[in-house]
Amino acid sequence: MEIKELILKEIEKVPEEYLVEVLDFVRFLESKALGEKMAAAIASETSLKKDWLRPEEDDAWRNL
Repeated sequence: MEIKELILKEIEKVPEEYLVEVLDFVRFLESKALGEKMAAAIASETSLKKDWLRPEEDDAWRNL
């Protein structure tokens, strides 16, 4: 059985009053993942901008 199926089975057992907390936790995990992706993108930008800001790059992308 896959993890997703196991989670769905467990959610079926959760009392209604706790489902809001489950939803909040899932949304927290989504937000955390997005934050981690943004942090990686920002870190990459710092190291790559020395290559992006070269005249050669501008010339290469000018006709697109």
